[in-house]
Amino acid sequence: MPDRASGFRADRRTLLRAGGTALALAAGGLLPARAQPVPVDAEALKPGQYVWYPDRAPEGFVAVIVSLPDQRCYVYRNGVRIGASTVSTGKAGHQTPTGVFVILQKDVDHHSSLYNDASMPYTEMLTWSGVALHAGGLPGYPSSHGCVHLPLEFSKLLFAVTHYGTPVIIADAHSQPVDVLHPGLVLPADATVAIAKDDPKNANGTPDKAAAPDPAADAVAMIVSQADMALTVIKDGAVAFTAPVTIRDPQTPIGNVVYVLKSVGGEVSWTALSFEGYGATAGKAAGAIDRVTVAASANQQLSKLLVPGSTLFVTELSAKPDTRSEKDFVILSQATS
Repeated sequence: MPDRASGFRADRRTLLRAGGTALALAAGGLLPARAQPVPVDAEALKPGQYVWYPDRAPEGFVAVIVSLPDQRCYVYRNGVRIGASTVSTGKAGHQTPTGVFVILQKDVDHHSSLYNDASMPYTEMLTWSGVALHAGGLPGYPSSHGCVHLPLEFSKLLFAVTHYGTPVIIADAHSQPVDVLHPGLVLPADATVAIAKDDPKNANGTPDKAAAPDPAADAVAMIVSQADMALTVIKDGAVAFTAPVTIRDPQTPIGNVVYVLKSVGGEVSWTALSFEGYGATAGKAAGAIDRVTVAASANQQLSKLLVPGSTLFVTELSAKPDTRSEKDFVILSQATS
């Protein structure tokens, strides 16, 4: 019988809204039992089991999808699935919110300040109001207070391949990742040349000699909102710039698609994942990015900032400043209670 570890509860009031202040993470219960990887398909996994095949894509940037209906976590690197695991998400009254998140904090040995100093190993915070990935109880059904419980060993493996800014999509349904070779709206025609030199940069595109050498720490987050007809670029927790966009066939909803920029063999492309969440349908991975254009001047600014690992979120929903936290790029749906 698995031990229990609850997550933490956070009130979410509006679509696309994230808390602006950090709260202590909370959990209760005992440390979850260790699970072992098993050689089966993800769909056949039993509670506490996972699969992990990092050699399928030894290098590149990671995207994580948590499927609420499947109670599964899928890990992709450069668009290739390298792992899958069973999870336990929020129970009735404490549903885990759907949305696009980035990892804001990481703590190997986090302990709750609210629930008797309960252990929450390998915490990866997704919102400042308390939703996180971490090792926890896995009874085979949603049991947490809002966060995503993982097998202990899997949480350790995932912790090792993610970074601050890694996108995490929590969805009602999702597609398999696909490569989008067309550079799309936010890359100039010579995109490969433009971002081949991925040295750390300041928000204005100039070299940042004081930055960490890891390009992942230099990644930018971008959002294109069909409702606002605007592109917002966020770097180092602040808005670097905004620009108007034009969307072909504006009366047709564009849906939700997340793109992660990757560079393989010197060639730049996007890995796209479409998903359903917070009332918006899944977008067409290749079609969404092709429907959007921005001014040449905005593309020039982006070419100075983009590095592999950067994330673009295209959505039909509004993404005005009051829908984002003051620090980092966090998008939430409304949770029922």
